[in-house]
Amino acid sequence: MLELADRVYQLPGKPQNAINIYLIEDVLVYSGTPQAHKRIFQALGDRIPSGHLVTHAHPDHYGSSQAVCEKYGLSLMCGDKDAGAIEQGRPETTETFLGRQFMSRLPLPPPFPVGTRLKEGDKVGSFEVLDTPGHSPGHIALWRSADKTLVMGDVLFNLHLPTLKPGLAEPPKALTLDPAQNRDSARRLAELEPELVLFGHGPPLRNAEALTWFAAALPK
Repeated sequence: MLELADRVYQLPGKPQNAINIYLIEDVLVYSGTPQAHKRIFQALGDRIPSGHLVTHAHPDHYGSSQAVCEKYGLSLMCGDKDAGAIEQGRPETTETFLGRQFMSRLPLPPPFPVGTRLKEGDKVGSFEVLDTPGHSPGHIALWRSADKTLVMGDVLFNLHLPTLKPGLAEPPKALTLDPAQNRDSARRLAELEPELVLFGHGPPLRNAEALTWFAAALPK
C-alpha cells in the first residue's frame, strides 16, 4: 500500500488510479468492483479494518462491500440518501441511454444492508462527513481539517475517460443525476483549499490552486 498522509493509504489497483480504494485510519473506503475483494484482501494482509465506508452508491465502488463486511465482521457506512439504493440493489442513474447502458453492463452487487447512514457533521475517526450531492443524491465527502486531507469521491475525477490520462474533470453527465448540484459541491470542496485530495477515479492531487481554478471555471 502507498502511504499518502498520516494513516492514509492507497491500495494497489489494475490499472493504478482507475478505481481507487483507500485505508483511512483503519477504515476501508470503497471496495471496487465485485471482483476487487481478492486484491483488497491481499493488500491488507494481516491488517483488519475497523470500518468500511463508501461515498456513494455506484457499483464500481461498493461491488465487493458484502465480501469485505463478511470477512472482517463489519457493517457498511454510506450517505443517508444513498443507503436505499444499496439496500435495494438499484443504484440510481440518469434516464439517458448512456446511463442505462452503463448500469446494465456493470455486474451489480446483490442488495446489502447499510449499518450506518451518515449525514453532514458526522465523524468517521478524525474525518468530518460533508454532504456533497449531485453525482448521486447522497454522495458524501470526508474532510480532516488538521492536515487538510479531503476524500472527494466522485464529485470530480482526476483522470479523463476513456484515456485514463490524469487531469481534473467533471464526472460523466450520463452517470451524474444533477450536474449543476454536483458543481456546487465541487465549488464547496475547493473552498476548503485541501492540501491532499483523494478521488474515486484518478491519482491524488496536492495542488489546491489547481482545484480552485478548475472549480471556479465550472459553469454556474
